[in-house]
Amino acid sequence: MANLVRCGLIQTKTDGNPQRDSLSAIKKAMVAKHVRLIEQAARRRVKILCLQELFSGPYFCAEQDARWYRTAEKVPEGPTVRRMMQLAKKHRIVMIVPVYEEEITGVYYNTAAVIDADGRYLGKYRKHHIPHCHPGFWEKFYFTPGNLGYPVFETRYAKIGVYICYDRHFPEGARVLGLNGAEIVFNPSATVAGLSEYLWELEQPAHAVANGYFVAAINRVGREAPWDIGEFYGKSYFCDPRGKIIAQASRDKDELLVADLDLEMIQKVRSTWQFFRDRRPESYGPVAAT
Repeated sequence: MANLVRCGLIQTKTDGNPQRDSLSAIKKAMVAKHVRLIEQAARRRVKILCLQELFSGPYFCAEQDARWYRTAEKVPEGPTVRRMMQLAKKHRIVMIVPVYEEEITGVYYNTAAVIDADGRYLGKYRKHHIPHCHPGFWEKFYFTPGNLGYPVFETRYAKIGVYICYDRHFPEGARVLGLNGAEIVFNPSATVAGLSEYLWELEQPAHAVANGYFVAAINRVGREAPWDIGEFYGKSYFCDPRGKIIAQASRDKDELLVADLDLEMIQKVRSTWQFFRDRRPESYGPVAAT
């Protein structure tokens, strides 16, 4: 018997220009836009919903400017996550909310808060792998590497894990999420054409196959002023445990992508491919030692 969970991904372009508009005004506009899309998701009976990386503003890592530190918030005490907790409870939706987190002054993380369908904050994932190697992706100026491991959150509808953007290039954490029991792994991202697009539909389906779970990949859309580091090409998608992309969003539009995921497929696939049974962890020491 099918065990269907309706999931949603929101991809959007950023409203506003940091050269012209205040950072608080941009944040207010982006939260308001997402509230409208969250309400659309509720009308479509979505049960688990994920927003894009750093959803409440532009991908500010295109520059190195300390003014962006002022946009970070405590998690879960900050106003953005608190607002999402209210919406999750109102609509009975599990939500993954990627935000810029301030732990203490001067210590910041790229974080995703996970909220259950009753509005309870379940915990957070902090991005582990921090890039600082391509023009326009100066993340080590802003983020401390994550220190909370690879948690799996038991929500009302499914066991979910989170991997954020650049993390997806590293199979080690993806495997840990599978071993920790994830049924769906959400990867909110911000990535541009000409850089990683050729990998977009390769790596994450490979993670899904290797670990026997669903993957939900999110990418924002449009060009962001004033930096214009490239086109955020959208193409958010859901991938099943066989590596098949079962639903995909457009390249250039604000969009809510919805798909019904049959969690029974996980058992069927793992009964065929016994990758977890046949692992040889005692032989993998060099992966961590070198």
